[in-house]
Amino acid sequence: MKCAIMQPTFLPWSGYFNLMASVDVFVFLDDAQFQKGSWHNRNRIPLNGKPHWLTVPVKHNTLSQSILQTEINMQSLWREKMVRQLQQVYARHPFSSELMAFTDVINDTSYISLAELNIALIQMVSNRIDINCQMLRSSELKIKGVRTERLLAMLNAISATHYLSPQGAESYLTADGFSQQSEVSLAYQTFEPQYYPQKKSTDFIPKLSILDVVMNMGWHGAKTYIK
Repeated sequence: MKCAIMQPTFLPWSGYFNLMASVDVFVFLDDAQFQKGSWHNRNRIPLNGKPHWLTVPVKHNTLSQSILQTEINMQSLWREKMVRQLQQVYARHPFSSELMAFTDVINDTSYISLAELNIALIQMVSNRIDINCQMLRSSELKIKGVRTERLLAMLNAISATHYLSPQGAESYLTADGFSQQSEVSLAYQTFEPQYYPQKKSTDFIPKLSILDVVMNMGWHGAKTYIK
C-alpha cells in the first residue's frame, strides 16, 4: 500500500493533488506546527500578469499552535473581500462558472480551524477530479515523535509498504536515515508543472493554486493535468 503524508495547505498547487492521486492512503498532517508566512494560510493566483497572494487571516494564540489549533479570524471581512477579488480576476475565464465550488467552501463560516477549511477545500477538489485515495488525519492517529521517527510510526500504523515523498523532503529523510530504519520502500515525487493557457497572463506563471488550473481548464482538464 502506497502512502503520502502532507500538511493541509490553503488552495494548494497542482503538485499536491498529483501526490494524492499517486497513492492509496493520504494523511493530512493537521497537527503539524503552524508556520507564519507559509503555504498554510495563503496561496497565489495571477493578477495583472504577476503572482498575487490570497491570505486567510488567522489568530496567533501561541508559538507552538498546530494548523488544527489555528483559528481563522472570524471578525475580519476577508471572506467577502477574497470572494469578490476571485470573481473579478476570473470573471472572463473559460470555466469561471466553476468558481462557485470554491467560494461556497470559503464562505462557509462553520469552518473555525484553518486545518478544517484547508481540508474541506482539498477534499472538494479531490472529489471533482476523481481522486479516490483514502484520506486520514494525523491528529486522529495520535502518534507521538518528531520528524522521521513520527513519520515511520505513522506508516507502520497504517501498514504502508511504500512511501511517496515530495522532493523537498529528500535532504532531511536522507539525514535521518529513513531507509536504514525501515523496510518501507521510499520514492520521491517527480511532478513538474507543465504549461497550460493562462488567460490574461502574457508569460506562463508556474505553481499557482489549483484554482487557476480549474478556471483555465475546467475540472476534466485539471484531472488530466495533475495526473
